[in-house]
Amino acid sequence: MPLPAPSPASTRRSKRDSSPLPLPTREVILDTAERLFALRGVDGVAVRDLAREMNLTAPSLYNHFPSKQALYDAVLERGLQPIVQFISEAWHPGSLRLENVHQTVDRMLAHLVGHPHLARLLQRALLEQSGSAHELLSRWMSPLYREGFAVIRESAGVAGWEREELPHLALGLFGMVFAYFTNIAALATISPEVDPFSPRALATQRRFLEKAIYRLLGPQLGEQRRKHS
Repeated sequence: MPLPAPSPASTRRSKRDSSPLPLPTREVILDTAERLFALRGVDGVAVRDLAREMNLTAPSLYNHFPSKQALYDAVLERGLQPIVQFISEAWHPGSLRLENVHQTVDRMLAHLVGHPHLARLLQRALLEQSGSAHELLSRWMSPLYREGFAVIRESAGVAGWEREELPHLALGLFGMVFAYFTNIAALATISPEVDPFSPRALATQRRFLEKAIYRLLGPQLGEQRRKHS
């Protein structure tokens, strides 16, 4: 879902105002790049497109980032590094605890709401044919999956998952967390009366994720499997 359009007052300069437009900050550049890369893919966005969105010239944009690939890498770093950190801090010895799930889900959702194009950017990047896109993505996805495996390995064993099922479990959890933001259009079709970014809808998504993760990794699943084995 695109971000709300800025008001005309914020996008048009008054005829009486002859002062120069303020230069975009690094965060504004990264926000713009994240949105365009998510919409068109890294190969579908030229530096001049990015510059035009921010009323810059291409050479001016190169003052901030030496290349489009460097900008793409910075977008991925800003988006994925906090998620890797959230996951690495989520592990605690022993069985999965609901309060830990709540804290991790809360932080993850807040980050994705703050970067609403990130999930779609990752989805598109995973489908990119460009070797450079794969290289940059794997650089950030590898630690994400590595930390994810470290977090779920012990809990998955207690919950009754087999070792060979762990990659499938990791992918399933990854999909659950990001699918809400990559499939906003589908949600609008299913529930057209719901604003996906409203506090109520996000609270529902938070509850869903907490229940789903705990039911997949909590000890009760392992107990049920042992009873039926």
